[in-house]
Amino acid sequence: MRQQLEEAATALKLRLQNLDVRTLNDLTSAFQAANKGRAEALLAVTSFVLISHQKRIVELAQQNRLPAIYPWPEFVQTGGLMSYGASSEDLFRRAATYVDKILKGAKPAELPVEQPTKFEFLVNLKAAKQIRLTIPQKVLSRADRVIK
Repeated sequence: MRQQLEEAATALKLRLQNLDVRTLNDLTSAFQAANKGRAEALLAVTSFVLISHQKRIVELAQQNRLPAIYPWPEFVQTGGLMSYGASSEDLFRRAATYVDKILKGAKPAELPVEQPTKFEFLVNLKAAKQIRLTIPQKVLSRADRVIK
């Protein structure tokens, strides 16, 4: 995924600053490095630390007035600015279908692997206001949900 991000950044003439966070203790120094590197936004990618410390990450992004996009809607509900990713609700519903098939005798190894099919884009206008960011109407019109 990192290579794909770098290729996209190059195509868009953006500079990526990788902030490797492995533990809760790394978070504060990562945001300090982002400030030192004059980061203009944060793209949070899936990791155990991200899942485990979502509230702290959202707080640090707000404190540093750093617009951030997260992979799950739960971050926006916690106060994050925006998220784009597979619908958690849809993933759980589809997982239940797999459990049902297995309980009815299907062999797990014989079930097909499926990719997510439903994605959601959420925007939190309260979070935008906190960091003094105006979200263009064109972006808001594309959102599946806007928190006011």
